[in-house]
Amino acid sequence: MQTMDPLAAAPRGALASPAVARNTGPILEMLKAHMPGRGRVLEIAAGSGEHAVAFAGALPGLDWTPSDPSLEARSSIAAWAEAADLPNLRPPLALDVLDAASWPEGPLQAVVCINMIHISPWTATEGLMALAGARLATGGVLVLYGPYREAEVPLVDSNAAFDESLKARDPAWGLRDRDAVVAAAKAEGLALTRRIEMPANNLVLLFRRV
Repeated sequence: MQTMDPLAAAPRGALASPAVARNTGPILEMLKAHMPGRGRVLEIAAGSGEHAVAFAGALPGLDWTPSDPSLEARSSIAAWAEAADLPNLRPPLALDVLDAASWPEGPLQAVVCINMIHISPWTATEGLMALAGARLATGGVLVLYGPYREAEVPLVDSNAAFDESLKARDPAWGLRDRDAVVAAAKAEGLALTRRIEMPANNLVLLFRRV
């Protein structure tokens, strides 16, 4: 299932995302505070691969495997990885959250998913939760980053406009209700442990495998 946002070309046969340039620093600081020191990490819908290189480089104790269903994305990930030459960054997987046969074997210590669930149908969120529930070790962490709707928090104008633009591109896309995401996670044995406010009206939701 295709989930990658269109990305602009960058040197060395890779792709570059302006959003990545803006959010890598804040996301990395959050990961440093909440990720395990060692273990296997699976990144879902890794897009251009810039996040994977930045995070693997800054967190050398983690064995980082990026994945994406898009061949274009995987080619970009491979180009960034070749340039970075990091010993703990694995080749990209052709993983589709809707196809359990494409999932790697567990146990994983963490699953990271940045800016996917609002740029994919709801079935992708359900598939992501099923994957995390099946492959995370007990106590393993699922990290979700992106904008959400929250019943108790007024939707800011920028996120409302973003939601409208997503639905105009594909009616199955759009900002997800946080409580619905939490319920989907709970159904797969994942408990919400933290809600972290991030820049530009984004959130990090952290779940643990119970």
